[in-house]
Amino acid sequence: MKNFARFLLKLFGWKSVGTFPTEYKKLVILEAPHTSNLDYFIGMLIVYATGVKINVIIKEEAFFWPFAGLLKKAGGVPINRTKGSKTNSIVGLFGNYEELYLAITPEGTRSLSEVWRKGYYYIALKAKVPILLSSIDYVKKEGCFGPLIFPSGDYNKDFEKIEEFYRGINARFPEKFNLSNEHQSKKKRKA
Repeated sequence: MKNFARFLLKLFGWKSVGTFPTEYKKLVILEAPHTSNLDYFIGMLIVYATGVKINVIIKEEAFFWPFAGLLKKAGGVPINRTKGSKTNSIVGLFGNYEELYLAITPEGTRSLSEVWRKGYYYIALKAKVPILLSSIDYVKKEGCFGPLIFPSGDYNKDFEKIEEFYRGINARFPEKFNLSNEHQSKKKRKA
């Protein structure tokens, strides 16, 4: 799969930039911008080209025959969304796996999101795992593995580093990509 993914990326003029930090066996991977269904497929090609298997959270109701096996093979991890906090359920997954690279889109939607969801941050903080910043830039045709963020517990301070990385990244639909933090949204509303 690794060589086939590299072939497809090259065929379509895309390249991977940066190195996936395989020295860490557990990561939350922040994937942004997320403005199109195409983001998933390009992102998966970039990941497959590295030879690393990533996981995504999928509601457990989707894991039925004949799709359950395919979803698991593609990195899907079932989550029960009815038992308590979804964040705590996801944190618990990190204890169940020896290796878990969990991809999360902080925008939570392909539509314009005024404020990024914070679940990814609190999952990483509670699970005591770093956050790998990753992006897809449609102008440069690059999938990028960026720096690691080690959550300090001060979301606003850490978000400044996250925002710095994503500033200037070209989404497929730029009008749907918003770098925002709760305190920034409050400032806008007061103005």
